Amino acid sequence: MTLASCSKPCMSRISRDLASSPHNVQINGSVSSNMQSLRHASTLSSLKMPHVAVIGAGIAGLRCSDVLARSGCKVTLLEARNRIGGRVHQEETGGHLVDLGANWIHGTKGNPIMSLAEKTGTKVLDPEEGGALYDASGKRRTDTEAVQLSGKIWEMVVDAFKYSDEHSATIDSRISLYEYFQEKLSKAGNDKQECNDLLHEAQMWGPFVGDPVEKQSLKFFFLEECIEGENVFVASTYKNILNHIGKTVTATDKVDLHLDTEVVHFDTTAAGGVTVTTSTGQKSTFDQVVITCPLGWLKRNHSASFTPALPPRLSDAIENVNYGRLEKLYVTFPSAFWLRAVDKSNSEDKENFPVFTHFHDPSYIDHPKTEAWNQSVVSLAHLPSPCAHPTLLFYIYGPCATHAVNLVKDLDPHSERYNAVLRVFAEPFYSRLPTYSSSDPACTPTSFLMTQWQNDRFAGNGSYCNFQVGLERGDEDIQVMRAADGLTERGIWLAGEHTAPFIALGTTTGAWWSGEGVARRICNVYGIKVPEDVALSMPEDSEEDGLKKDLDGKKADAANMNGLAI
Repeated sequence: MTLASCSKPCMSRISRDLASSPHNVQINGSVSSNMQSLRHASTLSSLKMPHVAVIGAGIAGLRCSDVLARSGCKVTLLEARNRIGGRVHQEETGGHLVDLGANWIHGTKGNPIMSLAEKTGTKVLDPEEGGALYDASGKRRTDTEAVQLSGKIWEMVVDAFKYSDEHSATIDSRISLYEYFQEKLSKAGNDKQECNDLLHEAQMWGPFVGDPVEKQSLKFFFLEECIEGENVFVASTYKNILNHIGKTVTATDKVDLHLDTEVVHFDTTAAGGVTVTTSTGQKSTFDQVVITCPLGWLKRNHSASFTPALPPRLSDAIENVNYGRLEKLYVTFPSAFWLRAVDKSNSEDKENFPVFTHFHDPSYIDHPKTEAWNQSVVSLAHLPSPCAHPTLLFYIYGPCATHAVNLVKDLDPHSERYNAVLRVFAEPFYSRLPTYSSSDPACTPTSFLMTQWQNDRFAGNGSYCNFQVGLERGDEDIQVMRAADGLTERGIWLAGEHTAPFIALGTTTGAWWSGEGVARRICNVYGIKVPEDVALSMPEDSEEDGLKKDLDGKKADAANMNGLAI
């Protein structure tokens, strides 16, 4: 670990990661130490174009396949599902297309996914500041109170980012972000009610990482920072972005795509390649293999799926980093009743209910007292035309998400029982929105759709990586998975959001960068030039202390932070 504090200005961990990342070989003008460790690189570079197998057709796999294929490599893409996209996927509910996976673009400055959104005509929503707040008793607090509570928590979040970045080496791994908040509040002299309100508000961090704030590591909180710029909601879904990313795979003959093909084993004991075995027993041998399976899949399968076994440090890294539990629930109504004027006789009473609503951990719902069931809800009726529809999107995380998924795991989506179960879960929340009436047909949902990533083994039974209390070497673990030392020498590479640069962990951008980075590294080994239009889209690293300069003096901005990792 590098010392986090020093007597003179030093590069932040984020900046150092960008400078040293093996994804960054062209910016730095040299290959990474990982590449230098490939003793057989000079031999490989004199061989014919390699045959590369890419495992998984998510964003990382699609981008990797695209770069390799257009560089002249022979590419076979093996995908366990019957579709491309992985955790980026859309389905219809109530006649409207919605994203079951990523909803956001995390940071707009220098973000290749934002560039793709613009290129494909994908509409986005830059959410306004503020939101509605319902306290633990179910009472809506005033807008002034909501802004004050949110503002104070985001100020503390920004402070926590800086503190974690500067002092990570000396922070006790057992300390959570929640405990950091508690300590700050106790020293600030807030009264008991305000402290209680603020700690309830702090639980809004759960949906950003997929697990409770009480489990978020303070030591590695800096790893949750994302790209500079706004975080925008993808209003017209990721459909066009996904189609564009996948066009080399689906619309050309450059990639040999095999859907419904689950790979279960990787063998490098024989000389001259990597042999992969599918669930049906079929074996094929390739020069190089890129595994883009989610971290959750690696955690469940790494001990049995590799011959010989993975290097111990790599296995430890896979085990060490946590895998989140974020789910989404879409509830669609005949109309957006929450936007109706409360008093129709009052022309000043306009449809001004905000995009975001936060429900504090509800005392009015029976649930384990040790589990926070707070909800972050987005009104999709606020989306720009023609994307708007009368749907509420619930972000459900941690134990509450596990509970909700277990309720519907054996039920057919949109069946009467399925809808009834989800209505019981969601009604105590949406029934508190403006103009709700149980007897009003406009307030009766017409459709429910719940994601079940925790029940999806191809998704690794969860959402994306996060950094939990007790983690000792989280930044090193990410770098170990990214570099895959001891594995690349065998011809196996790892890609995916869990191997991304720190500023893009857990995001579609991170998956894109990781897939592109591995493709570049393979091409470098074989002396292959990548296409000129494959520009490395990582942000410039010109600031000596980029993260701290970005955070110092910044006013907490809930709109800017919303959707940080969801």
